[in-house]
Amino acid sequence: MTDHVHDLRSVREAGDRLLIDVAKLDNAALAGESHLPGWTRGHILAHVARNADALVNVLEGRPMYESAEARDGDIERDAPRPLEVQLADVREASERFLAQEGAEQDWSRTVELRNGVTDLASNVPFRRLVEIELHHVDLNIGYALEDLPDEFTGREIDFLADRWSGRPEVPPTALVAADGRSWRTGSAGDPAVVSGTAAGLLAWLAGRGDKGASLTTAGGPLPALPPL
Repeated sequence: MTDHVHDLRSVREAGDRLLIDVAKLDNAALAGESHLPGWTRGHILAHVARNADALVNVLEGRPMYESAEARDGDIERDAPRPLEVQLADVREASERFLAQEGAEQDWSRTVELRNGVTDLASNVPFRRLVEIELHHVDLNIGYALEDLPDEFTGREIDFLADRWSGRPEVPPTALVAADGRSWRTGSAGDPAVVSGTAAGLLAWLAGRGDKGASLTTAGGPLPALPPL
């Protein structure tokens, strides 16, 4: 069972790590390229802040975003802001999200996210953790997939492997990490076996890093995955 209290604690710790690293930058660095095509570091920080507010909306029973256009517009609007403003916004938005632990919540209820996706309220803190950790990597400031906490990497592989499980457009695939952990994803049938480090497997599943270049496969080519 998901432990939302544990995950909220992890959210705070991950957010603190991100803020410490970002505070070392300057305004010029925020305008530099991130690892996400078309986004500067400022775009990523704007998204991290607005995502916190969006998940508060989810937990309080409102639509996650007013619309896809409003979401994108908010990110474009906030991306050019100076470092001091970006830091304050990320910090304050994160505190608004973390305050949900003390709010009256039924963590066992089902909530609605974007595009009609539903999940248990107790899983929302982990979804926030994913946003912080992966976008910390995306900032292109020295925090790499290999630096992610091992518990987080394993849980995110679990989540993404489940996401692609049963999808007819994804060939049957067995994932084997160098540390012995294994997962199954894709459609039914004899699987291709994809092997590598846990960080390498996460990079492929999440469309990041080398996107599978460091992995080895047996029984078929490396499957192409739909975009997240």
